[in-house]
Amino acid sequence: MVQAYINRIATAVPPHDVHSAFVDYARPKLIAAGRNPAVFQRMVDRCGIERRYSCLSTDPDCPPGEVSAGEFYLSGRFPTTDERMRVFRAQAPALAQSAVERLIPARERSRITHLLITCCTGFSAPGLDFEIMDRCGVPRSAERTMVGFMGCYAAINALKLARHIVRSDPKARVLAVNLELCTLHLQDTVDLEQILSFLIFADGCAASLISAEPEGLAITRFHAASIPDTGDLITWNIGDSGFDMVLSGKVPGALRSALPLSIDEILDGTPPELVRLWAVHPGGRSILDAVQQAISLPPSALSISRDILRRFGNMSSATVMFVLEQMLKHGKPGELGCAMAFGPGVVAETMQFERVGVTLPLTRESVEVA
Repeated sequence: MVQAYINRIATAVPPHDVHSAFVDYARPKLIAAGRNPAVFQRMVDRCGIERRYSCLSTDPDCPPGEVSAGEFYLSGRFPTTDERMRVFRAQAPALAQSAVERLIPARERSRITHLLITCCTGFSAPGLDFEIMDRCGVPRSAERTMVGFMGCYAAINALKLARHIVRSDPKARVLAVNLELCTLHLQDTVDLEQILSFLIFADGCAASLISAEPEGLAITRFHAASIPDTGDLITWNIGDSGFDMVLSGKVPGALRSALPLSIDEILDGTPPELVRLWAVHPGGRSILDAVQQAISLPPSALSISRDILRRFGNMSSATVMFVLEQMLKHGKPGELGCAMAFGPGVVAETMQFERVGVTLPLTRESVEVA
């Protein structure tokens, strides 16, 4: 049986750090609505995030081609879904291009045979697939697949598909792009649970190369663990004013209860203590705490996930790839790993992997600000 490998991962974020700006925006809004500002401040202090990046600028005098959030999110007149998608079409291709250009030298892009894209924050046709081919020199003959609206666990499903492709065609070279512009979907609300969602979500893009070449991370197994009776805890619907997310505060508790019952199947009998690389999607500090407690992991096990959350926030489908990128850089050959991401269902999509060989070095920093 042909083995598939994640050979390389490259990441990029937009240039605008908006985390502090959002806190400054939300606090007086909540106070004016009679909400307790101390509760919100506790959320800010405990979220574990220092920076989040957006395609929207906090500078009202931003350069041409950029969009000021103050003009985009006008008090009492938030943008329609159509207006949000216009910004997506204008901003997403450059961010994708930035990640792909870091991933693969121009001379190698003609060898790409398949292009997979995950996104749940913007749609158009022709869309990112054609933009990436035209901007990055990916052959028009490449087979294209869009994995849409699956949320934070979509990257795991794209890797699952890439593995099927490589195992059926050992000569395949699969380019997977996970791109999300979550900050385009801020809602005009003073509901604390919704505000918590907007406090953690951010924009970002990851690109990865999957092939049969024995370098990087060997993909060994996938498993989906579905938690019964949790379908209403994470929802993502398209409305007239953007995409409307519900992220219930009950999600950490559901994971804490369900994962101990599923971990043996997830790891296919491998004892958790033998897994050295835990690439857990940092959906929020409480999510990481719940996973750590459920599997009885030492504090150091999720240090990379917590660092990505601190530096970038939750970028939906791209985020777990940011974690895996660091494991490609710092993992040791022979170390076993488990990637895990959560989304609507509630479902934990998981992937077992092993660090092998030496990954070809990149010439720039691990995350490029586009």
